[in-house]
Amino acid sequence: MENYPSKLLENAVNELSKLPGIGKKTALRLALHLLKQDENDVENFGHAMINLRRDICFCRNCHNISDSDICEICSNLKRNHSFLCVVEDIRDVMAIENTSQFNGVYHVLGGIISPMEGIGPSNLNIESLVTKVAAGNIIEIIMALPATMEGDTTNFYIYKQLKDFEVIITTIARGIAVGDNLEYTDEITLGRSIINRMPYDSGFKKQ
Repeated sequence: MENYPSKLLENAVNELSKLPGIGKKTALRLALHLLKQDENDVENFGHAMINLRRDICFCRNCHNISDSDICEICSNLKRNHSFLCVVEDIRDVMAIENTSQFNGVYHVLGGIISPMEGIGPSNLNIESLVTKVAAGNIIEIIMALPATMEGDTTNFYIYKQLKDFEVIITTIARGIAVGDNLEYTDEITLGRSIINRMPYDSGFKKQ
């Protein structure tokens, strides 16, 4: 057990260590770093974190993180709203946007099906996806989920929900290694995977 010279420092370390990937030693280093900064800079940091939690919105159309009720991507009339890319979370939207190879819109599931973690279809934004496709304005659904067992399970579940609609369902090309998440994939590989997408059910036809 660490012996801190200040209860205020100990409290700060305890809170910082709650962040993912941050142990007590790293938290202490961060806390001491903040102590050396100008008071206004630390206040700005604190306000940014408070405002993030208090004022952040989730787009009511695609569930992406936004500063308003409708995100900038969904409200952009220059985007092709008939092409819908289904992703796990906001980090995947950012990764695909960085490739500059996709001009459609997104649907953020908020996770993937993972029975081991107690995450089922009802915990994800799948029902709103089905409703969106049922409206008949979508030409193609691009499944851009992780190349993992959980990602494939989610892909298949969504495919079963959408296969009876008049919509093309594709998946990004597997230039991405099995087990990889999109956020860790370089932009060139991810961009090519978007461009070279393939029909989702092509894998079934080969069996």
